[in-house]
Amino acid sequence: MNILLIGSGGREHALARKLARSPRLTKLYAAPGNPGIAQSAELIALDVADHQSVIAFCRKADVRFVVIGPEVPLVAGIVDDLAEAGIAAFGPNRAAARLEASKAFTKELCAEANIPTAAWRRFTDAAAAAAYIRTHGAPVVVKADGLAAGKGVTVATTLDEAVEAAADCFAGAHGGAGAEVVIEDLLVGEEASFFALSDGTNVIPFGTAEDHKRVGDGDTGPNTGGMGAVSPSGAITPPVAERIMSQIIGPTVAAMARRGTPFRGVLYAGLMLTAEGPKLIEYNVRFGDPEAQVLMSRLESDLLDLMLASSEGRLARVSPRWSDRAALTVVMAAKGYPGAYSRGGAVGGIESAEAMPDVTVFHAGTALRDGRLVANGGRVIDVTALGNTLAEAQAGAYAAVARIDFADGFCRRDIGDRALARETRAGPN
Repeated sequence: MNILLIGSGGREHALARKLARSPRLTKLYAAPGNPGIAQSAELIALDVADHQSVIAFCRKADVRFVVIGPEVPLVAGIVDDLAEAGIAAFGPNRAAARLEASKAFTKELCAEANIPTAAWRRFTDAAAAAAYIRTHGAPVVVKADGLAAGKGVTVATTLDEAVEAAADCFAGAHGGAGAEVVIEDLLVGEEASFFALSDGTNVIPFGTAEDHKRVGDGDTGPNTGGMGAVSPSGAITPPVAERIMSQIIGPTVAAMARRGTPFRGVLYAGLMLTAEGPKLIEYNVRFGDPEAQVLMSRLESDLLDLMLASSEGRLARVSPRWSDRAALTVVMAAKGYPGAYSRGGAVGGIESAEAMPDVTVFHAGTALRDGRLVANGGRVIDVTALGNTLAEAQAGAYAAVARIDFADGFCRRDIGDRALARETRAGPN
């Protein structure tokens, strides 16, 4: 079977490596891809926003299945257009992708299905938002309603910070994503990520992870698309996972089916594990980045089989297999990220890092210039290690980071510390 993978980041590199190992795969193409993905797939120069061009390529190359990595094509309806052309795909259609495209849509669905989440209000102008904030008080969480590449969320600890964050949204700081703003109560607890696969009717768990969103050590500085991740999440014990499935994931899939917009693909729930139990922060309708890197490092099943089962309504007959080992990834980003950053800095040492046992370096924002690998994005590479314990995975990842030559880059030095501290508090079983 010929497959087309859409995307160009670290998530897509992780997916490409797993898809390339499937015995069902004949040929893997990627559009637009990156130098790392080129090790597993043939790169195709396609404008993925031009759905008819994607369809024309699929017909020419006899592509039978398309895997969509990022959220923007999903929200734009690429799955709908592929389906109309008779081409199967992994991912939700435009209607189901609203779970990520609109935070207010998801909040309304939570109310309909009695899914635990933070109390919230939606606003369409800065004055009304400011009046609510001053009446409600701080801390609050201010969110651009639409897609903002992981950067449209402000955890505001003061009234002035909250008012400014809302005003920035309405002033266009996040483009059209901030035309509406959701303001919600701050949830207190441990944050974790839970993944599930759905075929529209059936839904199965698909791993856990913990992301590190803030740019600086100790969870300081602005939010980013993610500076590192670990898997599995030690905070999501089996009883907590059962509660997440029964109170959050299952009701969401059932509610979407009742609305006539069944969800097919991967559902990524950002959660806060509060004293009252797990509560939904928000949904993504694709694999996380960098969570995909740690999940794919631990997945032992055939990824293509699982994706096809999701697309074809066969999830009730499959069960993912996972390594018992821990995975940890450290994101190396260009200096200045998530603000203004420069491109073109040389990146070396990847072969040396990958010569270490159980280490993989995923390309997130790289390019080849005159035969040299250079930075071509904010998040540039994801240095990932497996270990028999989380401490072993952390040590392996940072030892590999030390072999990377990226003078224009930086990384957090505490990825995994929060989870390791939890393990220490818990003590031996």
